Amino acid sequence: MDSMIEKSYSVKLPIFEGPLDLLLHLIRENKIDIYDIPIALITHQYLEYLELMKELNLDIAGEFLVMAATLIHIKSRMLLPVDEDVPEEDREDPRIELVQRLLEYQAFKEASLALREREIEWSNIFTRSPESGELDAEGELNLFDLSLFDLLGAFKRILEKTPPEIVTITREALTVKDRIAYILERIEDTDAIRFEDLFDGDRTRPRLIVTFVALLEILRLGLARAYQEETFGSIWIINPQKQKMAT
Repeated sequence: MDSMIEKSYSVKLPIFEGPLDLLLHLIRENKIDIYDIPIALITHQYLEYLELMKELNLDIAGEFLVMAATLIHIKSRMLLPVDEDVPEEDREDPRIELVQRLLEYQAFKEASLALREREIEWSNIFTRSPESGELDAEGELNLFDLSLFDLLGAFKRILEKTPPEIVTITREALTVKDRIAYILERIEDTDAIRFEDLFDGDRTRPRLIVTFVALLEILRLGLARAYQEETFGSIWIINPQKQKMAT
């Protein structure tokens, strides 16, 4: 993929987006009981996300690799035969430490979110309800912020629908700068555009990947904002300038 994405576009992850965020995202996405994590499934999907992040030239911190090793270790322990001589209530669940970490981290994130929402209310800024994607009394669609892994998950689903193709694409034909200009042009005269619509037209995997990297750069620079109607609902890319004019 280095032949298609410039070396200078190694996208750094947001400081608060770590491996526990990815695991919680996968747990929500699969509607899994956090106390009974199917470790084989989650490990497989976690490694898939790491491969995608590597393909996108995302700057993966060492803690992501440590978590991958932890999941693989837990998976291997889960595959060991059960000692029938040990009573069931005395058997150690290899997942228990991970579950405790996830519960503590989830509580921290929820507390942080509550403080943030209260700060927004105190600042008298227009808030977007995370509870609903329905229209409010003024006909505006309620939206809320989303995480990097929400974006990655949505992009992963687009890639999965793209048939594998053997194509020859020159470096000049797929520059991130060109795709940044393309996206900015798409949102210039509109309030918002659906995430999926940015990837219409040429649906080859290399072009999809470069377009997504360009979108991440735009979001990092604050030239656009990403919102979601509801958990795992439609994602919108919003022009912040239009948003300011509307308010």
